[in-house]
Amino acid sequence: MAKKISLTGIKPTNLPHLGNYLGAIRPAVQMTDSEEYEGFYFIADYHSLTSVHDAKNMREYIYEIAAAWLALGLDPKKVTLYQQSHIPEILELNWILSCFTAKGLMNRAHSYKAITQDNEENGRDADQGVNMGLYTYPILMSSDILFLKADVVPVGSDQLQHIEIARDIAMAFNHHYGDVFHLPKAQVREETGLIPGLDGRKMSKSYDNHIPIFLPQKKLKKMINRIKTDSTDPSVPKDPDSSLIFQLYTHFADPKMVSDMREWYQRGIGWGEAKAELFKVIDAHLVGPREIYNELMADKSKIDRVLEEGRERVRPRAQGFLKEVKEVIGVQ
Repeated sequence: MAKKISLTGIKPTNLPHLGNYLGAIRPAVQMTDSEEYEGFYFIADYHSLTSVHDAKNMREYIYEIAAAWLALGLDPKKVTLYQQSHIPEILELNWILSCFTAKGLMNRAHSYKAITQDNEENGRDADQGVNMGLYTYPILMSSDILFLKADVVPVGSDQLQHIEIARDIAMAFNHHYGDVFHLPKAQVREETGLIPGLDGRKMSKSYDNHIPIFLPQKKLKKMINRIKTDSTDPSVPKDPDSSLIFQLYTHFADPKMVSDMREWYQRGIGWGEAKAELFKVIDAHLVGPREIYNELMADKSKIDRVLEEGRERVRPRAQGFLKEVKEVIGVQ
């Protein structure tokens, strides 16, 4: 029985942060030993072009994402890691799908709505700062998903709309030409939820509240010390479930450590002590991967080989499926 296809991607816009790791990278790496799924993991560099307009930075971000995946345990012998821009068929499919996408669907995309709402609230033109790549990026994301006939796409709950849009576009196409596109399903990992950032909101680069994964120890400790807390006296019992520090701690500590930390909170813990314990477990978890990451970034030839192998595996599949699509629409 053929394995189902699982697809995951991360946009290269600087070094991944702990939210990326806990919400996408770690769950994806855990799936690599699955007997049920064939894993495909891609670097969404064309998506970054909506905001990254410096070639040197773009190249470095691509390497950083690839190095992070590999350092954190992704085995390219078990799964396929590739670079989106190495598969030009995705962009050709993007145009085809755009001809079956209602403008209203793009108007309702969360990212576009968030920007226009912010502009309007601040007295700016609604579309200020919106380029067409940003406006239509859900179509490109749909192409990423549909060209590989992905069965599942692991996402956070805040990303569900992207899968819904991909399904809507696929059904619009299939309405005219039959069951050409496979309808993907989202796989939401409830256990990770939304990873909190330094200020309590979802950890995000756009909020500038994120903790980059491979910071040197001193910078990591300094960043953790920035986590927002109140002025409660150390001796006062505290609710661990309302603490950003404790929430992050649970993702890196073993069950016994979590239980002990919960009791410490309930007895009374100083925020400085809590942050020190959080630093210990995160640093211990990342010390090995940090060393591998630094080695990969010092000699990028291994990354180049992995991405080249990924292209060789993926592109023939893309070429074959695009040929099918072009035949059904009458241009092949």
